[in-house]
Amino acid sequence: MSSADGVGTKLRVAFELGLHQTVGVDLVNHCVNDIAVEGATPLFFLDYLATGKLDEEVVASVVGGLADACRANACVLIGGETAQMPGFYADGEYDLAGFIVGAVDRDKMVTGAGIKPGDVLIGLPSTGLHTNGYSLARKLLFEVGGYRPTQYVTAIREKAGVELLKTHRCYLHVIQKLVSAGVTAGMAHITGGGITENLPRILPKGVTAQVEIGSWPVLPIFEHLRGLGNIPQEEMMRTFNMGIGLIAAIPAAKFTRAKNLLDRAEEKFYVIGRLVKGERRVQYT
Repeated sequence: MSSADGVGTKLRVAFELGLHQTVGVDLVNHCVNDIAVEGATPLFFLDYLATGKLDEEVVASVVGGLADACRANACVLIGGETAQMPGFYADGEYDLAGFIVGAVDRDKMVTGAGIKPGDVLIGLPSTGLHTNGYSLARKLLFEVGGYRPTQYVTAIREKAGVELLKTHRCYLHVIQKLVSAGVTAGMAHITGGGITENLPRILPKGVTAQVEIGSWPVLPIFEHLRGLGNIPQEEMMRTFNMGIGLIAAIPAAKFTRAKNLLDRAEEKFYVIGRLVKGERRVQYT
């Protein structure tokens, strides 16, 4: 199993605050989640960091974050590419991408093929925006709202920049528990496109995911962004994770076992809907 991704415009918040370690953690965790939902165990990771002028302290901070996250996920950081391109990037700016390889026995792959009507959908909470929706979030907070990155925002009970730099959560350990116990038929990492676009990717033909709005607590940052831009519910659900970073489909007969497993592990989760017959899509109720 392999995957590649970047951090996106979340990097601009890191530039403005001069905080560079968390974006490396974001990148690794995002990539780990992307292959873990198919049952894969991470093996190794490579990074690509490009900048106009090399700043050793900044690079060391970014790579330190990558290394910390790889260590936490028992994944080896085996190398990468550091490109210095004068005139291509503005001073103090860089771009960051990552590439991960993992492994899973073919007969243990989690593909979603066994998902069927009657299965229960559970959602695990996110820490915030994770690594998606930052172009819109930055526009709303810093242009429409007029906040500074270092300004405390009462509505979200945090400084604007600190809220936006909250680390993308890694779900590897809880995913491994669900897979090892054989209690999940499929999982979706909720990233760009939100629940609306990510969940259908694991649905077989003839299955609709009914997701109940209000079945989980929406984080204050999303409610504040919605208010700042007067954004319709449909667009919010398609742009942001809305407080849910991972969704797992649990066969009804295995739900009690899955619940007990998560409770013992002290993993918070919410029952956010179920699967029914219908078109391969998400239907909000």
